[in-house]
Amino acid sequence: MDNQTSKSTPIKKAVIPIAGLGTRFLPATRSIPKPLLPVLNVPVIEYAVREAVDAGVTDIAIIMSPGMESVADYFKPKKQLERELAARGNAKLYESQLDIASLANLVTIYQQDPKGPGHAIMQAKGFCNGDPFLVIFPDDLIISKISATEQLLQVYREHGGSVIAVTEAPDEIIQTKGIVAGSKISENIFSVNDLVEKPSLEKAPSNLAIVARYILDNSVFDHLAKEKIGSGGEIQLTDAIAALIGNTPIHARLLSGFHADTGNPEGMLEAAIHIAKQDPKLRENLLNALMQ
Repeated sequence: MDNQTSKSTPIKKAVIPIAGLGTRFLPATRSIPKPLLPVLNVPVIEYAVREAVDAGVTDIAIIMSPGMESVADYFKPKKQLERELAARGNAKLYESQLDIASLANLVTIYQQDPKGPGHAIMQAKGFCNGDPFLVIFPDDLIISKISATEQLLQVYREHGGSVIAVTEAPDEIIQTKGIVAGSKISENIFSVNDLVEKPSLEKAPSNLAIVARYILDNSVFDHLAKEKIGSGGEIQLTDAIAALIGNTPIHARLLSGFHADTGNPEGMLEAAIHIAKQDPKLRENLLNALMQ
């Protein structure tokens, strides 16, 4: 089923799961949802939404826990703030606030019972309405000249089906990741024939670890609906994708670019340093601070 360029439905919908307690960022997450924690001055969730929108997505479902309404509020118009910025003649900041509130059509869907990543995605079945869709887990910040989502879309446009983002994982973390196996068909692209969630190093089929970006065929919902319990006692998205093997094309794209797990303080610091280094003024401030 390769060479499906003319058959591949354009990806216009994205699902962004954010449910979780954010325990690695306590005490900050006692009152601030983790997706609103900033890398410098931009919240993690905005990076995810912009990545989707820049790749052509128009409709986004944020899957969240009760009590995280402030995440959705972030993307709503802030009339008082906008009026004040306009009155002060701060056109650049004023326009930037309008931009945030008009990025995409956003809806929020609650995951009342956190049963795992697969269960979170299942909540978006009605939203996706039979269409293929993008999934972004926003904790994983990926910065590249060609975005992570666009790298997946390049594969999707050629092959159709589902596409999974992967990176090469060191041995010590393989048992914490979803791992794919397959045959290399071109530079950085693999045809997937197996997926295993959190295998031991001895049983891992490769060192290609799934990383937070997916383009999924809508038939994945047929398998998620079975609510099969997988690794860690949770409903795993990896298991549902594995069930598609043999029925629809599945490819993996080895991503290029900077990657940090902002779901923990160490990764957040790495991301902030990387972004600061790209800005001449912030780079100078960073270097001066490190020399003190």
